Amino acid sequence: MTKSWFEPVGRCFGRLAFAVLVVLPLAGFTSAERLFAPSADLWPRWERHDPESTAVIDFAAWDAFLKSHLRIGDDGVHRLNYAQLAAGERDTLAKIVADLAAVPISTYARREQFAYWLNLYNAVTVKLIADHYPVESIRDIDISPGLFASGPWDKDLVTVEGEALTLNDIEHRILRPIWNDPRIHYGVNCASIGCPNLAVDAFTGAALEEQLEVAARSYINDPRGVTVANGEVTVSKIYDWFFEDFGESVSLLQQHLKRYAEPALAAQLEEAGTIDGTAYDWSLNNAGPAAGG
Repeated sequence: MTKSWFEPVGRCFGRLAFAVLVVLPLAGFTSAERLFAPSADLWPRWERHDPESTAVIDFAAWDAFLKSHLRIGDDGVHRLNYAQLAAGERDTLAKIVADLAAVPISTYARREQFAYWLNLYNAVTVKLIADHYPVESIRDIDISPGLFASGPWDKDLVTVEGEALTLNDIEHRILRPIWNDPRIHYGVNCASIGCPNLAVDAFTGAALEEQLEVAARSYINDPRGVTVANGEVTVSKIYDWFFEDFGESVSLLQQHLKRYAEPALAAQLEEAGTIDGTAYDWSLNNAGPAAGG
């Protein structure tokens, strides 16, 4: 099946292909940005899998890259030195992405596929930044096609099993609709400070459940995920943009947050009883000098 005529906008709502503003009631902390957030839109071709397969995908090269290049800051943010990557690691990144793209992913079991798409999304994103550096934010990479395009999310960046894929395709047409797991948002990384961290370990089918649980707990207990100050709760805009993935109600989102929150934060969330606002930092998760600096 080919891509639909309307491709969902990116994580920063890069494409407003034919936007019609509609006045809708927004509950609690939610904003008008949600009107432009991409919904899960299944591309059925990627449902193919082999439930009997016990084959394991080799993510060793991507894992080694992460362990070699990720730096954990005092603020807990995982960063990459993109200037260094741009200068000397483009070939390495290109090979990692090419090798992942060559995997016949439809022949694997669901668990391996889940890990694969998370790793591919993250590897393609890192390569994208290195290829276009210097930039101050991923949103500065305006390569998506279309008159009103913005950002890189609708640009074909990788070909898997003969199908050209965008980052939007991977996240919103494969990962979200097939697995229906809100923890996907803790696994994909958009090269921004406000995003859940790029994990130091490559995702693997065998460890995926534990890895996603750790990622969820890490983000929710970090100020980038949830902050409580003077009794007011501020959460990442991810929870607004993708409200549908967290239950489509403030109470269900609160349950999700409290499930992973440390006891002190859980108590604060319980006492607050609502969510008051959102925040997000689109600055590049860069460990090197500022772009252009």
